Amino acid sequence: MKYKNILVDQKDRWAIITINRPNKLNALNRETIQELHDAFKALDNNNKIRAIIITGSGEKAFVAGADIAEFADFSVKEGGKLAKKGQKLLFDFVENLSTPVIAAVNGFALGGGLELAMACHFRVASDNAKMGLPEVSLGVIPGYGGTQRLPQLVGKGHAMEMIMTAGMIDAQKAQKLGLVNYIVPQEELLPLCEKLAAKISNNSPVAIAHAIKAVNAGFKNNSNGFAIEIEAFGTCFGTADFKEGTTAFLEKRKADFPGK
Repeated sequence: MKYKNILVDQKDRWAIITINRPNKLNALNRETIQELHDAFKALDNNNKIRAIIITGSGEKAFVAGADIAEFADFSVKEGGKLAKKGQKLLFDFVENLSTPVIAAVNGFALGGGLELAMACHFRVASDNAKMGLPEVSLGVIPGYGGTQRLPQLVGKGHAMEMIMTAGMIDAQKAQKLGLVNYIVPQEELLPLCEKLAAKISNNSPVAIAHAIKAVNAGFKNNSNGFAIEIEAFGTCFGTADFKEGTTAFLEKRKADFPGK
């Protein structure tokens, strides 16, 4: 499938999605959000793809935010609809995707850009990355899950400060807060993410999908994470991946998991 605003490059057992709007610093508009949804859905349904990396084109920005020009004159109703649809189509969708998603943060990740990175399962940053939620400086609040995911990752106090000051933090501070897992020079960013994707690809995609669901359940008020874990653990025993994994272990060989 061809896209207008993104590029999709399928590697061995993983894929790289690149948001390709360099003249807009890869800002998210509604069309790009829809294309990202379509790409993630297609890759998640591809049995060969075991991990997805998402990044931005160029060396300046992962995603510099939402495309403000698109919603500057919205009404209250339109604003609420924008947030609700965006969360469902992309941000919640990515967070709950059964295929692991790694954010390769290659520069500015602001507003909707940081919210997209936080929806991914974990984050790797280039050493020039800058992150923040500047929405209150525009008279609005983060609307794509930022008020929920940032406290989960960095704690309530740090999240409150970042949101209320509308300030940016650098990659080093982001790592100290637990917002990113690794910092590397920009030229090493995608190679490291691909190395991590390769490691993930060696493991059971079925088990990983259950693990994502169980971990996410622990952060939802209406879910019992321990109960979800117990159910998922038991379910794994009935899968071909479990049979292959345990058989390979007993036979002292590397497992070759069937797939999703």
